[in-house]
Order: sequence, then structure tokens, then C-alpha cells
Amino acid sequence: MNGPEIHVEFSPELAVFLPQARRGRATAVVTDGVSTLGHVVESLGVPLTEVGTLLVDGRSSPFSHIPAAGEHVEVCPVGRPQEVPGAPLRFLLDVHLGTLARRLRLLGVDAAYESTDIGDPALAARSAAEQRVMLSRDRGLLRRRELWAGAFVYSTQPDEQLRDVLDRFAPALHPWTRCTACNGLLREATKDEVADRLEHGTRRSYDVFACCPACGRAYWKGAHHDRLEAIVDRALTEFPSRA
Repeated sequence: MNGPEIHVEFSPELAVFLPQARRGRATAVVTDGVSTLGHVVESLGVPLTEVGTLLVDGRSSPFSHIPAAGEHVEVCPVGRPQEVPGAPLRFLLDVHLGTLARRLRLLGVDAAYESTDIGDPALAARSAAEQRVMLSRDRGLLRRRELWAGAFVYSTQPDEQLRDVLDRFAPALHPWTRCTACNGLLREATKDEVADRLEHGTRRSYDVFACCPACGRAYWKGAHHDRLEAIVDRALTEFPSRA
């Protein structure tokens, strides 16, 4: 490119997307004179799903702005909590985020999940068709224009991933209402209704059950309940206004 030169400065929150040389200071960038500012920002490594405001010489500018020579651009992170207009808040997670999907479902958040790698085009198409926020650590996927909406999952640790999503999107929490296996809505069930899915010891020891009409899975307060309850209690403690 041999067009106008601009100076681009990224907020510290976006440093994870940048090479070391671009972090913490404004960098001279030569543009081609026709590409939008949004395209320039993405070409530098930051998905637009992670960008909130673009300030050009101190004034808010759209992604469609064509940079002019000498402009100083500040790239700010998306605001929190982030609003997703036009649809009930619900998510789609890629194959690498199964634990996060189960934890969101545990909290009653609508979280669809692809357990196999169906490819970026199919994921983006599903996001658009079902109006779901795509959660992924795949920057290429998040750059696809057909996405309904998307968000980068910054951590590789499930506890931090969950905290980040709850902080960023502020979904309403309704624990114990969704099937962690398929995302269906649970209903109360009698022991007789789910008896054929229970081991003898379970039938003898438990009396309170729920089941998923979508996939048929039965639920009760079994051996793992304390661990799951700790996840729920921690989320409700950190985000009490969401319940």
C-alpha cells in the first residue's frame, strides 16, 4: 500500500490481538486510500466484534470511514455490558468450547453448541439464521461478515471464560432450567417417569428428578451436584442482579 499514512493506537484490552511492536503506542500505518477504517483495523489483527468506538482525531467515526492522511485513530474495546439488539440473547459456541457451553446451560442461558467441526461457513450461517452470538477463539471465524454477532473468548480456562461472557453480555440467569447435554428446557419428573433411565442405587436413594423432553435425559442431585452447585453459587454471587 502506498496511500495515506495514519497513526493507529489500540486500547490495552485489545493487545492480545497485536504483535508486541504495536502494543501500548500509536503505530504508523500506510493505507491504500480506498479501504474502510474497519478493514484497516481488521488487517492489523483485531476482529471488529471486539471493537467498540473508533475515535478519529478525537471524534467517533463509523467503521465505513475512509482514512485520510495524518489522522490519529484510537481503537477502543466494546463496551460492557454489550447490547445485542433485535433478538433474545442466545449464544452459539464452536467445537472447542464445550465446557463453557455446559456451564452456560447450567445457569439457564440459551447456548447452542457444535460438538463437531462443521466449518466456519456453516457456523456463521447458523449464527445468522438463528440470530445467535457466536462465541469462539477463532479470529478468522469472527471476521466472517455473515455472522449475526460474535465475541472472542479471551481465556482458555472455563472459570474465566464463563465470568467473561457473563460480564460482557449480562444474560439473565435461571439455574437448573436447561439440559446441559442438549440445551433443551427441563421439566419436573416423577421417579416412575424416569425409572427406566436409573440405576438401582439411584432409584433407592433419590426422589426428586427432572427430565429433558428434547433428549430424554434424566437429572437428579447426584455425586457431582456439589461441584455444579459451586459453579452456580459463584455466578450468582458475582452477578447477583442477573438472577
